Amino acid sequence: MAASGCASYDRPDNLGLVAEGRDYQAQWREPEVSRANAQFLRSPAINAQSCRAPLGGGDGKGSGLAAASLRGERLTRGDLLDIRVEQDETFNGSYEVSRDGTIRLPFLDAIPAQGRTVDEIEDRLAAALIAEEFYGDRPRISVRVLDLAPVSVGVSGAVFEPHRIEVGALGADQRDGVRISAMGASTEARNLSAALRAAGGVRPDADISAIELRRGGQLYKLDMRGVFEGENVVDVMLVTGDEIRVPSRQCFQEDLMRPSPISPPGVSLYLSNLTQPASSNAQSAVGREVREVPWGTRYMQAVVDTNCVGGPRATSADRSAVLFSRNPVTGVSAVIERNIEDLLRRADRDDYDPYLLPGDSIACYDSTVTNLTEVAKLLGIVGVVSFLR
Repeated sequence: MAASGCASYDRPDNLGLVAEGRDYQAQWREPEVSRANAQFLRSPAINAQSCRAPLGGGDGKGSGLAAASLRGERLTRGDLLDIRVEQDETFNGSYEVSRDGTIRLPFLDAIPAQGRTVDEIEDRLAAALIAEEFYGDRPRISVRVLDLAPVSVGVSGAVFEPHRIEVGALGADQRDGVRISAMGASTEARNLSAALRAAGGVRPDADISAIELRRGGQLYKLDMRGVFEGENVVDVMLVTGDEIRVPSRQCFQEDLMRPSPISPPGVSLYLSNLTQPASSNAQSAVGREVREVPWGTRYMQAVVDTNCVGGPRATSADRSAVLFSRNPVTGVSAVIERNIEDLLRRADRDDYDPYLLPGDSIACYDSTVTNLTEVAKLLGIVGVVSFLR
């Protein structure tokens, strides 16, 4: 840590292999190379050394054949349907998919609906009507979704907040009155991407080429690499009971540090700014607890945002800042210190400018000269008080 006028501090120690560049991200390592012998932009190559091969292969960015059977709007328990059968008011009405995943019409056995499309429901209903001899030939049938219920799914693996979540719930203030009264319903809030984001978003070590979706005993693997390339991917609709697992490539991937439908919506940072010329955190525009910054923000951007940069050169140029982070794979914390002005002036700064992760903390430290100035001010005040006595 930085000097504080009357005392000096050791550099921070770490259990992980931070100094060697072999912890979670190579950007954590110490900038020890000279400017003359700098090898620029080595961090991506260092990070890639520990990468496992993508489970989905190295060439595709689509969603694979496994997603074909998951396409379309899938029903789950709690969904509200409007069913109409030609020339027969007996079966017409609104029906809710029950807790056992079926719909129950008068005089018919329960029709399985969980995980099925409305077209499949129409086919099963037609078969049931013929089997029960209500019709000799298939009647015209209409099944439409009036309202989609939220779903409860489990998300695990390489996401920042693995847990069981509920997605797809919309409050009255989020619903359009015209759409409520219209026939049919649709929402993106029950898609796979919504569940991944609700679980904190995928981590930079995630293998998004083969995201696992387990439904009804069947395992599907979905390739979502296209979301980072502006390509259309199959963002499947989830049903209650789905289990999602994101495997890890065991390495930091800078390509995943960009905003996307499956990335964290942002980063909540814990900040401390007690430097001069800022006289208080409030005047430095630092919140009481956290500050939100966009996903993909780097250490230096956050330091500037915390008002730790600039000021009089004579007293403020030797400031430092410390980043407190954690390896999300091992759970081991890391402490990374940088001299702010030195990093600003390095041509190879990007190699030592870490990306920020959710829950990171940043503390700013004054230069030695600034602290000595404060001591002098304090001694001056003490002298004045002694004189007045």
